[in-house]
Amino acid sequence: MHIVGELINSSRREVNEAIKVRNAGFIEDLAKRQANCGVNHIDVNAGVFLQEEPAILSWLVQTVQGVVDLPCTLDSPNPKAIEAALAVHRGQAMINSISLEQERYHALLPIVADSDLKVIALCMSDGGMPSTAEERLRIAEKLIDGLQQKNVPLYNIYVDPLVQPICTNNDFGVEFLNAVEQVMSQFHGVHTMCGMSNISFGLPNRKLLNQTFMAMAITKGLDGAILNPLDEGMMSTIRAAEVLAGRDEFCMKYTNQFRASNHWALNNYQLRDR
Repeated sequence: MHIVGELINSSRREVNEAIKVRNAGFIEDLAKRQANCGVNHIDVNAGVFLQEEPAILSWLVQTVQGVVDLPCTLDSPNPKAIEAALAVHRGQAMINSISLEQERYHALLPIVADSDLKVIALCMSDGGMPSTAEERLRIAEKLIDGLQQKNVPLYNIYVDPLVQPICTNNDFGVEFLNAVEQVMSQFHGVHTMCGMSNISFGLPNRKLLNQTFMAMAITKGLDGAILNPLDEGMMSTIRAAEVLAGRDEFCMKYTNQFRASNHWALNNYQLRDR
């Protein structure tokens, strides 16, 4: 599972305030805590700061990579912000995200063309949000074809079939799961990615729904997610589901997750006992 830590996002109040005063220590701590949870990329988002986005996104990349040896996911539809962040980025960045919305598509395609960038291909078009697996597959196919024509290799493409709130349509969960399964079976070499938390929007006990849905999606082939890696329950669910889906050789990731969790719990117990 390719995990993108989602917490350095300017729409979150504490992150927003830290960015305003350039509190590098706060951003560094958030980056290190996510890195310690085993993420593969750290998402950086400065979208709230429209006029300053290129400068701030660059600052976030430099701040994060100053303390952790991980690549970033550049979370913006703004090509100027992406280009500015790439100019200071080290390693293989991920772009979050290109879609079939024509303005966004034509703005970002030249940036990812002929590059080694990882790219999240979001199943959105000018026709709006897809509601069925078939609609998602049609958009995914066009995005994959377009990216391949620009020499983006399949293994760098992460299709996001778009999770939508189950409270608004009973079929949204099933249609998403079916889309994941079909993408993974029809486009060999391509990956899938999603932001899982939308599924539970507007409902109680969201963590339970998110974790259950994650396990279901992994059995369909989902191999990437943008999430809060500090959520120990979600991380444990991922490791357990991967074991049961036959995607964790010798159960090593699951075992390491269990040991890390128990080490954390033991240290906290000992601190309380003092």
